[in-house]
Amino acid sequence: MLCKKCLVSGRVQGVFYRATCQRRARELGVHGHARNLPDGRVEVLVCGEPSAVETFIAWLWEGSAASRVEAVEVSDAAHPPGEPPQGFRTA
Repeated sequence: MLCKKCLVSGRVQGVFYRATCQRRARELGVHGHARNLPDGRVEVLVCGEPSAVETFIAWLWEGSAASRVEAVEVSDAAHPPGEPPQGFRTA
């Protein structure tokens, strides 16, 4: 299982970006979360099969219809302690 942390910046809060991430994650069968950060970015943790994770990360540039993504910073991440995350949640 591959896990990546992504920091997405641009117009990504208040435009259904996280909800759209959740929908796309379910379609691809990846797990993790998307949450708003105080600085206006969205943090995304995505875990799953490498090809699905890479497809999801490429999709982060699209986002919701109302979003405008300016940057996606990707770094390696370990899944949270214990079992790998199940499902995809928003916060």
